[in-house]
Parts: sequence; C-alpha cells; structure tokens
Amino acid sequence: MEKALVLSSGGVDSTTLLAMAVDRYGAENVTALSVYYGQKHSKELDAARKVAEYYKVEHLTTDLSHIFDFSDCTLLTGRGEIPHESYAAQLEKTDGSPVSTYVPFRNGLFLSAAAAVALSKGCSVLMYGAHADDAAGNAYPDCSVAFVSAMDAAVREGTGGELRIEAPFAKSNKTQVVAVGKALGVPYELTWSCYEGADEPCRRCATCLDRRKAFLANGIDLY
Repeated sequence: MEKALVLSSGGVDSTTLLAMAVDRYGAENVTALSVYYGQKHSKELDAARKVAEYYKVEHLTTDLSHIFDFSDCTLLTGRGEIPHESYAAQLEKTDGSPVSTYVPFRNGLFLSAAAAVALSKGCSVLMYGAHADDAAGNAYPDCSVAFVSAMDAAVREGTGGELRIEAPFAKSNKTQVVAVGKALGVPYELTWSCYEGADEPCRRCATCLDRRKAFLANGIDLY
C-alpha cells in the first residue's frame, strides 16, 4: 500500500482531499502537513488540527513565514486590509494580475517543502487541493493545471521518480469539490475558509463567498 502526504490548510478543498486520501490509502498511511506562512490568524491551522484528529491521521506543521517577510500580500500579518468582494470583482481592478491575497509563489514553496517531508516519511504521493475556481482569471496562478503539471514533473525528476503530485480537483470547481466531499461525509463544520480571524466568518471576503455558494449548490447550509 502506498503512503500519501496531504497538504492540509483546514479549508474545504484540502479537507475533502484528506478524506479522499484516507478512503483510498487508510488513515495509517496518510500524513497531513499544515504550513504557517505568516497568515493573520491561526483559525485555519486550528481547523487543520481538528480535521486530522477526526480522521485519525498523523498531523505535522512547519513554519515558512520568514520567506514572505518581503511580501505586501494582504493575507499576511501587518499588511493591508483584505478585500471584501468576489475574485471576479478584484480581477477587474487588477487587469488580470493576481489578486492582493495571492501570496507570491506560496504553493510552489509549499509543494517543494512538502516533497522533502513526504520523502522523509516514506510517501510516494503528495496530494494538493488546488481547484479551477482559484486558478480562473489568473487570481492564483499557482493553482492552474499548467502549474500543477510543471511541479509534478519537477518533483518526479528531483526525487528520481519516487514521488509524484496528485491534484484531483485541478479541473473541478468548488461546487464539484464539495459534491465529492458530501458523498464522503466530510465534516465541513470543522473547516475554516475565511481570510479574517474573528470568532465567526466575515461572510464578505472572496473565499467566504465561494464557500457559501458551493455549499448551497450542494444543499449544505454552512458558511
């Protein structure tokens, strides 16, 4: 039986991916890895821990925050205000450039670090929850199919073929991701998506809006 490492943010997509990994490989063969990158709150890391406990998988954390010390991304501590509007509205203002919540090459860094951890843990599969809605319009270019393919090729080459990247949602939208999770019985009430760190989701940032839309499309009444 293969072993898998899942990048786990505590959000909808990575939690659905973790459920898939457990269903496919068994909890004893799955490791979840969460990354602190300087985000403004700990809510998503707390959610990732709870999700890992629910699925009874090993949960590791690592700190890559200093690499983003020079970024002005609004997701990071001490930076500007997080936009309270859809990605589409934001992209109209950026003229197609990545949105202000894009952390520069974050997912490339995450996948590189995760590859090293995966090899050390004896894993042959590195699972990544990128989906098509995030890549759309160049909002987050490190979620695109082209990016995933390039990183997979690099990881395969750089590990002598011992490790591969799987991103099963790269061509799916968030509604489709939630449909998969609903079928697997994913405990979405444990997840956190909001970019803000209040007691309750802000319900106005782009990820809150996308989450709510995907849940409602699947008959789930959650934020």
